[in-house]
Amino acid sequence: MLENNTDLQLEIADLMVQALNLDIAAAEIEADAPLYGSGLGLDSIDILEVALVVSKRYGLQLKSDNENNHKIFSSLRSLAEYVAVHKTK
Repeated sequence: MLENNTDLQLEIADLMVQALNLDIAAAEIEADAPLYGSGLGLDSIDILEVALVVSKRYGLQLKSDNENNHKIFSSLRSLAEYVAVHKTK
């Protein structure tokens, strides 16, 4: 497992809050809470927007046909772990 990446999680949470105009502070997004549906309550359009801003910010590719998307976007922690491994910026 990766070292604690809470700074990266907070950075990504902040990107999500800004991109989606969420009525929640980035620090209030729980690392293991589901992003999709229950939990943070994002829908598929929101997830696409998150993928876009994360891809731009970290120089990585998040493709809609990636079979691991369900796992990657399951929580803030899993998204941060994916970014930590794959980012180029």
